[in-house]
Amino acid sequence: MEKILIIDDSEDIRKQLKWGLIKDYSIFLAGSRREALPLFRKNRPKVVTLDLGLPPHEDGTEEGFRCLQEILEAQPATKIILITGNDQRESALRAIEMGAYDFYQKPIELKELSVIIQRAFYLFNIEEENRNLHSEVQRKPSEFSKMIGQCPGMLEVFETARKVASSDVAVFIQGESGTGKELVARAIHSMSLRKEGPFIPINCGAIPENLLESELFGYEKGAFTGANTRVQGRFEYANKGTLFLDEIGEFPLNLQVKLLRFLQEKTIQRVGGREDIAVDTRIIAATNVDILKAIEENRFREDLYYRIGVITIKLPLLKERGSDIILLANFFLKRFSQEFNKKIKGFSSSALNLIQSYEWPGNVRELENKIQRAVIMADSSIIGPDTLGFGMDNELLQIPEIELMTLKEAKDKTEKDIIASAIERYHGNVLKAAEILGVSRPTLYELMKKHNINNVPEE
Repeated sequence: MEKILIIDDSEDIRKQLKWGLIKDYSIFLAGSRREALPLFRKNRPKVVTLDLGLPPHEDGTEEGFRCLQEILEAQPATKIILITGNDQRESALRAIEMGAYDFYQKPIELKELSVIIQRAFYLFNIEEENRNLHSEVQRKPSEFSKMIGQCPGMLEVFETARKVASSDVAVFIQGESGTGKELVARAIHSMSLRKEGPFIPINCGAIPENLLESELFGYEKGAFTGANTRVQGRFEYANKGTLFLDEIGEFPLNLQVKLLRFLQEKTIQRVGGREDIAVDTRIIAATNVDILKAIEENRFREDLYYRIGVITIKLPLLKERGSDIILLANFFLKRFSQEFNKKIKGFSSSALNLIQSYEWPGNVRELENKIQRAVIMADSSIIGPDTLGFGMDNELLQIPEIELMTLKEAKDKTEKDIIASAIERYHGNVLKAAEILGVSRPTLYELMKKHNINNVPEE
Protein backbone atom coordinates (compact mmCIF):
# COMPACT_ATOMS: atom_id res chain seq x y z
CA MET A 1 0.00 0.00 0.00
CA GLU A 2 1.32 3.47 -0.92
CA LYS A 3 2.50 5.67 1.96
CA ILE A 4 1.38 9.24 2.64
CA LEU A 5 2.54 11.60 5.39
CA ILE A 6 0.03 14.16 6.71
CA ILE A 7 1.62 17.16 8.45
CA ASP A 8 -0.85 19.53 10.11
CA ASP A 9 -1.03 21.24 13.49
CA SER A 10 -4.81 20.67 13.63
CA GLU A 11 -5.69 17.33 15.17
CA ASP A 12 -9.16 17.55 13.62
CA ILE A 13 -7.72 17.87 10.10
CA ARG A 14 -5.28 15.03 10.71
CA LYS A 15 -8.17 12.82 11.85
CA GLN A 16 -10.34 13.91 8.93
CA LEU A 17 -7.68 13.04 6.38
CA LYS A 18 -6.80 9.77 8.08
CA TRP A 19 -10.46 8.79 8.19
CA GLY A 20 -10.93 9.65 4.52
CA LEU A 21 -7.73 8.07 3.15
CA ILE A 22 -7.08 5.04 5.37
CA LYS A 23 -8.72 2.57 2.94
CA ASP A 24 -6.36 3.45 0.11
CA TYR A 25 -3.08 4.43 1.77
CA SER A 26 -0.76 3.72 4.65
CA ILE A 27 -1.13 6.90 6.75
CA PHE A 28 1.51 8.63 8.88
CA LEU A 29 0.54 11.66 11.00
CA ALA A 30 2.62 14.53 12.33
CA GLY A 31 1.62 17.75 14.06
CA SER A 32 4.95 19.54 13.71
CA ARG A 33 8.17 19.66 11.70
CA ARG A 34 10.04 17.87 14.51
CA GLU A 35 7.57 14.98 14.38
CA ALA A 36 7.38 14.93 10.58
CA LEU A 37 11.03 14.69 9.55
CA PRO A 38 11.89 11.47 11.46
CA LEU A 39 8.70 9.87 10.11
CA PHE A 40 9.61 10.96 6.59
CA ARG A 41 13.19 9.67 6.76
CA LYS A 42 12.08 6.32 8.17
CA ASN A 43 9.12 5.62 5.87
CA ARG A 44 9.99 7.59 2.71
CA PRO A 45 6.41 8.36 1.62
CA LYS A 46 5.97 9.39 -2.00
CA VAL A 47 3.33 12.01 -1.16
CA VAL A 48 3.10 14.50 1.72
CA THR A 49 0.31 16.91 2.63
CA LEU A 50 1.70 19.94 4.47
CA ASP A 51 0.15 22.83 6.39
CA LEU A 52 2.57 25.78 6.30
CA GLY A 53 1.36 27.04 9.70
CA LEU A 54 3.25 24.66 12.02
CA PRO A 55 4.25 25.07 15.67
CA PRO A 56 5.87 26.94 17.25
CA HIS A 57 4.78 29.57 14.65
CA GLU A 58 1.24 28.47 13.77
CA ASP A 59 0.30 31.97 12.62
CA GLY A 60 3.24 32.22 10.22
CA THR A 61 4.78 30.09 7.47
CA GLU A 62 8.44 30.00 8.51
CA GLU A 63 8.28 26.52 10.05
CA GLY A 64 6.26 25.13 7.15
CA PHE A 65 8.73 26.41 4.56
CA ARG A 66 11.59 24.94 6.58
CA CYS A 67 9.82 21.57 6.66
CA LEU A 68 9.18 21.77 2.90
CA GLN A 69 12.83 22.51 2.19
CA GLU A 70 14.16 19.71 4.40
CA ILE A 71 11.84 17.12 2.86
CA LEU A 72 12.83 18.10 -0.67
CA GLU A 73 16.52 18.06 0.27
CA ALA A 74 16.09 14.53 1.62
CA GLN A 75 14.04 13.35 -1.38
CA PRO A 76 13.57 15.88 -4.22
CA ALA A 77 11.05 13.67 -6.02
CA THR A 78 8.52 13.81 -3.17
CA LYS A 79 5.15 15.22 -4.16
CA ILE A 80 4.19 17.78 -1.49
CA ILE A 81 0.61 19.06 -1.50
CA LEU A 82 0.10 22.22 0.55
CA ILE A 83 -3.10 22.55 2.56
CA THR A 84 -3.63 26.31 2.82
CA GLY A 85 -6.08 28.90 3.98
CA ASN A 86 -7.60 31.51 1.67
CA ASP A 87 -5.06 34.10 2.85
CA GLN A 88 -2.04 31.90 2.06
CA ARG A 89 -2.26 31.76 -1.73
CA GLU A 90 0.88 33.87 -2.19
CA SER A 91 2.81 31.61 0.19
CA ALA A 92 1.50 28.54 -1.64
CA LEU A 93 2.74 29.88 -4.98
CA ARG A 94 6.13 30.60 -3.42
CA ALA A 95 6.22 27.01 -2.13
CA ILE A 96 5.51 25.68 -5.62
CA GLU A 97 8.44 27.75 -6.87
CA MET A 98 10.55 25.93 -4.28
CA GLY A 99 9.41 22.53 -5.56
CA ALA A 100 6.04 21.73 -3.96
CA TYR A 101 3.72 19.75 -6.23
CA ASP A 102 0.39 21.53 -5.72
CA PHE A 103 -1.77 23.33 -3.17
CA TYR A 104 -5.35 22.87 -1.96
CA GLN A 105 -7.31 25.59 -0.21
CA LYS A 106 -9.41 24.90 2.87
CA PRO A 107 -12.11 23.87 3.59
CA ILE A 108 -11.11 20.32 2.73
CA GLU A 109 -13.40 18.27 0.50
CA LEU A 110 -12.05 14.74 0.57
CA LYS A 111 -13.20 13.74 -2.91
CA GLU A 112 -11.41 16.70 -4.50
CA LEU A 113 -8.26 16.25 -2.41
CA SER A 114 -8.25 12.50 -3.13
CA VAL A 115 -8.06 13.19 -6.87
CA ILE A 116 -5.03 15.48 -6.35
CA ILE A 117 -3.37 12.84 -4.16
CA GLN A 118 -4.01 10.06 -6.69
CA ARG A 119 -2.53 12.23 -9.41
CA ALA A 120 0.53 12.94 -7.26
CA PHE A 121 1.19 9.23 -6.71
CA TYR A 122 0.68 8.56 -10.41
CA LEU A 123 3.21 11.21 -11.43
CA PHE A 124 5.72 10.11 -8.79
CA ASN A 125 5.57 6.55 -10.12
CA ILE A 126 5.89 7.69 -13.73
CA GLU A 127 8.92 9.83 -12.88
CA GLU A 128 10.41 6.95 -10.89
CA GLU A 129 10.05 4.69 -13.92
CA ASN A 130 11.79 7.37 -15.95
CA ARG A 131 14.68 7.55 -13.46
CA ASN A 132 15.01 3.77 -13.42
CA LEU A 133 14.98 3.71 -17.20
CA HIS A 134 17.82 6.24 -17.39
CA SER A 135 19.79 4.31 -14.76
CA GLU A 136 19.39 1.13 -16.76
CA VAL A 137 20.60 2.88 -19.91
CA GLN A 138 23.69 4.17 -18.08
CA ARG A 139 24.48 0.73 -16.63
CA LYS A 140 23.91 -1.08 -19.88
CA PRO A 141 24.16 1.18 -22.95
CA SER A 142 21.50 0.40 -25.53
CA GLU A 143 21.14 1.18 -29.20
CA PHE A 144 17.75 2.61 -28.21
CA SER A 145 19.21 4.98 -25.58
CA LYS A 146 17.98 7.96 -27.64
CA MET A 147 14.46 6.55 -27.67
CA ILE A 148 12.36 6.68 -24.51
CA GLY A 149 9.36 4.41 -24.29
CA GLN A 150 7.67 1.79 -22.14
CA CYS A 151 4.22 1.56 -23.71
CA PRO A 152 3.28 -1.75 -25.41
CA GLY A 153 3.53 -0.20 -28.89
CA MET A 154 7.12 0.99 -28.37
CA LEU A 155 8.21 -2.23 -26.64
CA GLU A 156 7.00 -4.09 -29.73
CA VAL A 157 8.99 -1.69 -31.94
CA PHE A 158 12.16 -2.32 -29.90
CA GLU A 159 11.67 -6.08 -29.95
CA THR A 160 11.08 -6.26 -33.72
CA ALA A 161 14.06 -4.00 -34.42
CA ARG A 162 16.37 -6.20 -32.34
CA LYS A 163 15.19 -9.33 -34.15
CA VAL A 164 15.71 -7.96 -37.68
CA ALA A 165 18.98 -6.16 -36.97
CA SER A 166 21.18 -9.23 -37.37
CA SER A 167 19.73 -10.13 -40.76
CA ASP A 168 20.18 -8.26 -44.03
CA VAL A 169 16.52 -8.11 -45.06
CA ALA A 170 14.94 -4.84 -46.11
CA VAL A 171 12.93 -3.10 -43.40
CA PHE A 172 9.95 -0.81 -43.90
CA ILE A 173 9.13 1.69 -41.13
CA GLN A 174 5.70 3.33 -41.08
CA GLY A 175 4.78 6.28 -38.90
CA GLU A 176 3.62 9.87 -39.00
CA SER A 177 6.07 12.74 -39.10
CA GLY A 178 7.86 13.21 -35.80
CA THR A 179 7.39 9.67 -34.46
CA GLY A 180 11.09 8.72 -34.71
CA LYS A 181 11.46 6.70 -37.89
CA GLU A 182 15.10 7.66 -38.46
CA LEU A 183 15.98 6.88 -34.84
CA VAL A 184 14.65 3.34 -35.30
CA ALA A 185 16.58 2.97 -38.56
CA ARG A 186 19.80 4.13 -36.88
CA ALA A 187 19.21 1.71 -34.00
CA ILE A 188 18.78 -1.21 -36.41
CA HIS A 189 21.99 -0.25 -38.18
CA SER A 190 23.93 0.07 -34.92
CA MET A 191 22.83 -3.43 -33.83
CA SER A 192 23.59 -5.03 -37.21
CA LEU A 193 26.74 -6.64 -38.58
CA ARG A 194 27.09 -3.48 -40.70
CA LYS A 195 27.51 -1.18 -37.68
CA GLU A 196 31.13 -0.41 -38.63
CA GLY A 197 29.93 0.73 -42.06
CA PRO A 198 28.23 4.03 -42.93
CA PHE A 199 24.62 4.94 -42.22
CA ILE A 200 23.47 7.18 -45.09
CA PRO A 201 20.06 8.87 -44.78
CA ILE A 202 18.24 10.66 -47.59
CA ASN A 203 14.83 12.32 -47.55
CA CYS A 204 13.34 11.35 -50.89
CA GLY A 205 10.55 13.91 -50.59
CA ALA A 206 12.91 16.83 -50.05
CA ILE A 207 14.91 16.47 -53.28
CA PRO A 208 13.47 17.51 -56.68
CA GLU A 209 12.66 14.59 -58.91
CA ASN A 210 15.14 15.65 -61.60
CA LEU A 211 17.98 15.59 -59.06
CA LEU A 212 17.00 12.56 -56.99
CA GLU A 213 18.23 9.97 -59.48
CA SER A 214 21.77 11.37 -59.68
CA GLU A 215 21.76 11.94 -55.89
CA LEU A 216 21.01 8.26 -55.30
CA PHE A 217 22.79 6.51 -58.15
CA GLY A 218 25.53 8.99 -59.03
CA TYR A 219 26.46 10.00 -62.57
CA GLU A 220 29.19 9.64 -65.16
CA LYS A 221 31.23 12.46 -66.59
CA GLY A 222 29.33 14.08 -69.46
CA ALA A 223 25.98 12.55 -68.43
CA PHE A 224 24.39 16.01 -68.57
CA THR A 225 25.39 19.65 -68.81
CA GLY A 226 27.67 20.46 -65.91
CA ALA A 227 28.66 16.84 -65.22
CA ASN A 228 32.39 17.50 -65.46
CA THR A 229 33.49 14.49 -63.44
CA ARG A 230 32.26 11.11 -62.24
CA VAL A 231 30.27 11.33 -58.99
CA GLN A 232 29.20 8.51 -56.71
CA GLY A 233 25.65 8.41 -55.39
CA ARG A 234 24.24 7.52 -51.98
CA PHE A 235 24.02 3.81 -52.84
CA GLU A 236 27.76 3.63 -53.31
CA TYR A 237 28.50 5.79 -50.28
CA ALA A 238 26.45 3.34 -48.23
CA ASN A 239 28.47 0.33 -49.42
CA LYS A 240 29.02 -2.14 -46.54
CA GLY A 241 26.51 -0.10 -44.55
CA THR A 242 22.87 1.01 -44.57
CA LEU A 243 20.95 3.35 -46.85
CA PHE A 244 17.92 4.92 -45.17
CA LEU A 245 15.32 6.04 -47.71
CA ASP A 246 13.03 8.35 -45.77
CA GLU A 247 9.64 9.31 -47.27
CA ILE A 248 9.89 6.60 -49.91
CA GLY A 249 6.20 7.15 -50.62
CA GLU A 250 7.33 10.21 -52.62
CA PHE A 251 9.64 8.10 -54.82
CA PRO A 252 8.98 8.73 -58.56
CA LEU A 253 7.75 5.70 -60.51
CA ASN A 254 10.73 5.67 -62.91
CA LEU A 255 13.13 5.44 -59.95
CA GLN A 256 11.02 2.77 -58.31
CA VAL A 257 12.01 0.52 -61.21
CA LYS A 258 15.72 1.16 -60.59
CA LEU A 259 15.32 0.57 -56.85
CA LEU A 260 13.48 -2.70 -57.50
CA ARG A 261 16.30 -3.80 -59.80
CA PHE A 262 18.86 -3.07 -57.08
CA LEU A 263 16.90 -5.06 -54.51
CA GLN A 264 16.73 -8.02 -56.89
CA GLU A 265 20.26 -7.95 -58.30
CA LYS A 266 22.29 -5.78 -55.85
CA THR A 267 23.65 -3.72 -58.74
CA ILE A 268 23.14 -0.13 -59.91
CA GLN A 269 23.96 1.98 -62.94
CA ARG A 270 25.06 5.60 -62.64
CA VAL A 271 23.19 8.20 -64.66
CA GLY A 272 24.76 8.24 -68.13
CA GLY A 273 26.51 4.92 -67.52
CA ARG A 274 26.04 1.39 -68.86
CA GLU A 275 28.20 -0.52 -66.43
CA ASP A 276 26.55 -2.56 -63.68
CA ILE A 277 28.13 -1.72 -60.34
CA ALA A 278 27.81 -4.22 -57.50
CA VAL A 279 26.90 -2.53 -54.22
CA ASP A 280 26.63 -4.21 -50.81
CA THR A 281 24.06 -1.94 -49.17
CA ARG A 282 21.17 -2.69 -46.87
CA ILE A 283 17.94 -0.75 -47.48
CA ILE A 284 15.74 0.59 -44.72
CA ALA A 285 12.79 2.58 -46.02
CA ALA A 286 10.23 4.74 -44.24
CA THR A 287 7.12 6.73 -45.04
CA ASN A 288 4.33 8.68 -43.38
CA VAL A 289 1.84 8.14 -46.22
CA ASP A 290 -0.69 5.33 -46.58
CA ILE A 291 1.38 3.13 -48.87
CA LEU A 292 -1.50 0.72 -49.65
CA LYS A 293 -3.61 3.63 -50.83
CA ALA A 294 -0.68 4.81 -52.96
CA ILE A 295 -0.57 1.34 -54.55
CA GLU A 296 -4.31 1.47 -55.30
CA GLU A 297 -3.82 4.87 -56.94
CA ASN A 298 -0.87 3.52 -59.00
CA ARG A 299 1.57 5.91 -57.34
CA PHE A 300 3.64 3.09 -55.86
CA ARG A 301 4.59 -0.28 -57.32
CA GLU A 302 3.12 -3.26 -55.50
CA ASP A 303 6.11 -5.48 -56.32
CA LEU A 304 8.46 -2.87 -54.82
CA TYR A 305 6.34 -2.67 -51.69
CA TYR A 306 6.72 -6.40 -51.11
CA ARG A 307 10.47 -6.11 -51.65
CA ILE A 308 11.05 -3.27 -49.19
CA GLY A 309 8.42 -4.49 -46.72
CA VAL A 310 9.82 -7.92 -45.84
CA ILE A 311 9.67 -6.67 -42.24
CA THR A 312 7.34 -3.78 -41.37
CA ILE A 313 7.63 -1.74 -38.19
CA LYS A 314 4.76 0.63 -37.33
CA LEU A 315 5.47 3.49 -34.93
CA PRO A 316 2.60 4.64 -32.67
CA LEU A 317 1.45 8.24 -32.47
CA LEU A 318 2.60 10.10 -29.37
CA LYS A 319 -1.02 10.55 -28.20
CA GLU A 320 -1.36 6.74 -28.22
CA ARG A 321 1.65 6.18 -25.96
CA GLY A 322 0.06 6.93 -22.58
CA SER A 323 2.55 7.59 -19.79
CA ASP A 324 5.43 7.73 -22.30
CA ILE A 325 4.42 11.36 -22.87
CA ILE A 326 5.48 12.30 -19.32
CA LEU A 327 8.64 10.19 -19.58
CA LEU A 328 9.61 12.02 -22.75
CA ALA A 329 8.71 15.43 -21.34
CA ASN A 330 10.95 14.87 -18.32
CA PHE A 331 13.72 13.50 -20.53
CA PHE A 332 13.68 16.59 -22.74
CA LEU A 333 13.39 18.87 -19.71
CA LYS A 334 16.54 17.41 -18.18
CA ARG A 335 18.43 17.52 -21.46
CA PHE A 336 17.60 21.12 -22.32
CA SER A 337 18.06 22.32 -18.73
CA GLN A 338 21.62 21.03 -18.89
CA GLU A 339 22.17 22.36 -22.40
CA PHE A 340 21.03 25.88 -21.51
CA ASN A 341 22.45 25.76 -17.97
CA LYS A 342 19.11 26.49 -16.31
CA LYS A 343 18.00 25.12 -12.95
CA ILE A 344 14.56 23.79 -13.84
CA LYS A 345 13.12 21.41 -11.22
CA GLY A 346 10.07 20.17 -13.09
CA PHE A 347 6.56 20.88 -14.34
CA SER A 348 3.62 22.26 -12.42
CA SER A 349 0.64 19.92 -12.08
CA SER A 350 -1.40 22.04 -14.52
CA ALA A 351 1.43 21.89 -17.08
CA LEU A 352 1.60 18.11 -16.76
CA ASN A 353 -2.17 17.88 -17.19
CA LEU A 354 -1.92 19.94 -20.36
CA ILE A 355 0.98 17.86 -21.70
CA GLN A 356 -1.03 14.67 -21.24
CA SER A 357 -4.32 15.98 -22.61
CA TYR A 358 -2.89 17.68 -25.72
CA GLU A 359 -3.27 15.77 -29.01
CA TRP A 360 0.37 16.31 -30.20
CA PRO A 361 -0.23 16.39 -33.97
CA GLY A 362 3.53 16.83 -34.46
CA ASN A 363 4.28 13.83 -32.23
CA VAL A 364 7.62 13.51 -30.38
CA ARG A 365 9.27 16.23 -32.45
CA GLU A 366 6.59 18.74 -31.43
CA LEU A 367 6.93 17.76 -27.77
CA GLU A 368 10.69 18.20 -27.96
CA ASN A 369 10.30 21.66 -29.50
CA LYS A 370 7.72 22.70 -26.90
CA ILE A 371 9.95 21.65 -23.99
CA GLN A 372 12.99 23.35 -25.54
CA ARG A 373 11.00 26.58 -25.87
CA ALA A 374 9.72 26.28 -22.31
CA VAL A 375 13.22 25.88 -20.87
CA ILE A 376 14.50 28.87 -22.84
CA MET A 377 11.57 31.08 -21.83
CA ALA A 378 11.25 29.92 -18.20
CA ASP A 379 11.72 32.59 -15.51
CA SER A 380 11.27 30.19 -12.58
CA SER A 381 12.31 26.70 -11.55
CA ILE A 382 8.89 25.24 -12.40
CA ILE A 383 7.52 25.02 -15.94
CA GLY A 384 3.91 26.22 -16.04
CA PRO A 385 1.35 25.82 -18.84
CA ASP A 386 1.88 29.37 -20.13
CA THR A 387 5.59 28.73 -20.70
CA LEU A 388 4.83 25.75 -22.95
CA GLY A 389 3.54 28.13 -25.62
CA PHE A 390 0.07 26.74 -26.24
CA GLY A 391 -2.23 29.42 -27.61
CA MET A 392 -5.50 29.60 -25.71
CA ASP A 393 -7.37 29.72 -29.02
CA ASN A 394 -5.77 26.47 -30.16
CA GLU A 395 -8.66 24.13 -30.93
CA LEU A 396 -6.46 21.13 -30.20
CA LEU A 397 -6.54 22.02 -26.51
CA GLN A 398 -10.12 20.77 -26.68
CA ILE A 399 -11.60 23.03 -23.99
CA PRO A 400 -15.24 23.38 -24.99
CA GLU A 401 -16.76 26.75 -24.20
CA ILE A 402 -19.63 25.14 -22.34
CA GLU A 403 -17.18 23.71 -19.76
CA LEU A 404 -15.91 27.18 -18.97
CA MET A 405 -19.49 28.36 -18.45
CA THR A 406 -20.36 25.59 -15.99
CA LEU A 407 -17.31 25.72 -13.71
CA LYS A 408 -19.03 28.13 -11.29
CA GLU A 409 -22.05 25.86 -11.12
CA ALA A 410 -19.81 22.89 -10.38
CA LYS A 411 -17.96 24.84 -7.68
CA ASP A 412 -21.23 25.96 -6.06
CA LYS A 413 -22.60 22.41 -6.05
CA THR A 414 -19.41 21.05 -4.48
CA GLU A 415 -19.46 23.79 -1.84
CA LYS A 416 -23.12 23.09 -1.02
CA ASP A 417 -22.48 19.32 -0.72
CA ILE A 418 -19.49 19.89 1.61
CA ILE A 419 -21.45 22.21 3.91
CA ALA A 420 -24.47 19.92 4.02
CA SER A 421 -22.24 16.93 4.77
CA ALA A 422 -20.48 18.76 7.61
CA ILE A 423 -23.79 19.93 9.13
CA GLU A 424 -25.16 16.39 8.95
CA ARG A 425 -22.01 14.84 10.45
CA TYR A 426 -22.18 17.12 13.50
CA HIS A 427 -25.96 16.74 13.86
CA GLY A 428 -26.71 20.40 13.19
CA ASN A 429 -23.93 21.81 15.41
CA VAL A 430 -22.93 24.81 13.27
CA LEU A 431 -19.98 25.74 15.51
CA LYS A 432 -18.30 22.34 15.10
CA ALA A 433 -19.11 22.26 11.38
CA ALA A 434 -17.53 25.70 10.96
CA GLU A 435 -14.38 24.56 12.77
CA ILE A 436 -13.92 21.48 10.61
CA LEU A 437 -14.59 23.52 7.46
CA GLY A 438 -12.04 26.17 8.51
CA VAL A 439 -14.45 29.13 8.46
CA SER A 440 -16.09 31.27 11.14
CA ARG A 441 -19.64 30.55 12.31
CA PRO A 442 -21.01 33.79 10.77
CA THR A 443 -19.38 32.89 7.46
CA LEU A 444 -20.89 29.42 7.57
CA TYR A 445 -24.35 30.90 8.26
CA GLU A 446 -23.92 33.14 5.22
CA LEU A 447 -22.93 30.16 3.08
CA MET A 448 -25.90 28.16 4.36
CA LYS A 449 -28.17 31.05 3.42
CA LYS A 450 -26.53 31.33 0.00
CA HIS A 451 -27.14 27.63 -0.75
CA ASN A 452 -30.58 27.54 0.86
CA ILE A 453 -29.57 25.01 3.53
CA ASN A 454 -32.40 25.66 6.00
CA ASN A 455 -33.44 22.31 7.40
CA VAL A 456 -30.90 22.23 10.24
CA PRO A 457 -31.64 20.86 13.73
CA GLU A 458 -31.41 23.34 16.61
CA GLU A 459 -28.05 23.50 18.40
